[in-house]
Amino acid sequence: MIWELIREVTLQLISGLDPETQRVVLITVLTLYMATMSTTVSSLIGIPLGAFIGMRKSQLFLLFRVFTHSLYGLPPVIAGLLVYMLLSRAGPLGPLGILFTPTSMIVAQCLLITPLITGISASAVDSLPKNIEDTARSLGANRIDLIKTMLYEARLGLFTAVMLGFGRAISEVGAVIIVGGNIKWHTQVLTTSIVLETQRGNFNYALTLGAILMLIALIISLVLTIAQKKKGSNLRSLLIKGGGKG
Repeated sequence: MIWELIREVTLQLISGLDPETQRVVLITVLTLYMATMSTTVSSLIGIPLGAFIGMRKSQLFLLFRVFTHSLYGLPPVIAGLLVYMLLSRAGPLGPLGILFTPTSMIVAQCLLITPLITGISASAVDSLPKNIEDTARSLGANRIDLIKTMLYEARLGLFTAVMLGFGRAISEVGAVIIVGGNIKWHTQVLTTSIVLETQRGNFNYALTLGAILMLIALIISLVLTIAQKKKGSNLRSLLIKGGGKG
């Protein structure tokens, strides 16, 4: 598995550090891996689905958007419980044997953040001015060009969806404790470690882990914002490029 490879490489690189520092590094790496993977999977599902919903104006798709929005408030413990029931030995996916592993934690997080990314993406596409579609068609855009143009014009909303999804993934506690078990050296992440250290009364240690978590969130937000600013061309050039391929 990918995580096992990353874990072994990380432990080899930090083998010279003291055990407690190794633990903090491993916790941080797992947190980044889990949040990145769950956000990537959820984005690959949520952005195309949200764009598809946002470009449709029928009552059926409006109801689907309402349902998606209602999942914003899905309690993490409920998501964790559902995934636990699916992956437990008595569950339908029990034979996979992935309960209490980083994979099960990623599954639980995807259940939480996919509706968020889907809903925001749908709203971003739906809020675009009608004249964008008319302009695209007048410039000779085919169906693929139109979809590319709508996604490009809604890029601010899409980046916001990804950033919010990552933010929820990296800060999740309830679901990942249930399906991950908060096992030392295996499924502990920053948020679950903060809870554990707080319960033990190690407030300074918990604050240190919290500072690391906030720093990661700040850096990722900065990177995504810079990527958002650098990406792009104007509507006409994008359509000309797309039209030339068609």
